[in-house]
Amino acid sequence: MDRLYLMTVYVAVAEEQGFAAGARRLGMSPPAVTRAVAALEERLGVKLLDRTTRHVRVTEAGQRYLDDARRIIAEVDEADDAVAGINAAPRGHLTVTAPVLFGRLYVMPGIVDYLQRYPAMDISTVFVDRVTNLLEEGIDVGIRIGELPDSSMRAIPVGQVRRVIIASPSYIAKHGAPRSPQELDQHTIVASSGSSVPPDWRFHHGGSTQSLRVKPRLGVNNNDSAIEAVRSGFGIARLLSYQAAALLEAGELVEVLQDYATPAVPVHIIHRDSRQGSTRIRSFVNLMAERLRTDPRLQPVR
Repeated sequence: MDRLYLMTVYVAVAEEQGFAAGARRLGMSPPAVTRAVAALEERLGVKLLDRTTRHVRVTEAGQRYLDDARRIIAEVDEADDAVAGINAAPRGHLTVTAPVLFGRLYVMPGIVDYLQRYPAMDISTVFVDRVTNLLEEGIDVGIRIGELPDSSMRAIPVGQVRRVIIASPSYIAKHGAPRSPQELDQHTIVASSGSSVPPDWRFHHGGSTQSLRVKPRLGVNNNDSAIEAVRSGFGIARLLSYQAAALLEAGELVEVLQDYATPAVPVHIIHRDSRQGSTRIRSFVNLMAERLRTDPRLQPVR
């Protein structure tokens, strides 16, 4: 069998963690996928996958081969794109990651737009509130909120967001608004462990920054739940501005302690750097960058 074909099948099975799921992704039959992986292991003389009745996991050798196979397939795709020309319509598969709520509110509409424009493309999403490793997890494009460490990834700035302390008008009417961070210990705090901001609440005022450890009365594991609790008038929470933007605009939530706000943090689109780039990646990044850069909720406050 063709070696590139075997690599492609192996990458699909490894990334989907299953032969049936890999077969669905490739539009192949499960027996054909099983035969291809077995042929590859026989050719290499190593075991690439550990198989059980419930899971398929890459071995240590399989992980090394997976990283190399992804790189080789990407380079072949880029060579095809270069020959086809820069104006060729993208085709193939992309995997995109973003924080959960940002992905739902801002990235998914762009993905739908992209797929409607390019019928030969398909996309998988990994929306999680953790930092993903694009290379190790086989992800093509990511949206990151916050300062970026040095890496081999290309990073395109598309906006910024602020940390905001929010409450409902009904809560403020009943309990009043805190006038300083120190007064937060007199209020009911809602905190999300799924938030992309640190557990200590930071404040900036008069040229100095202070950190405050708050004690939540309600802890939740995702930002949607924190928003719902605050919206119902239960307490005060800290979020990133995009997470509460629509409710703040509608007056269902209000921002407090604005005089103590910390500087905004950047939003970037990141993707694997390469000499030529991929038509698939380039077209998606360009579309998403245009959408995010024109969204007023992600731009600096004038």
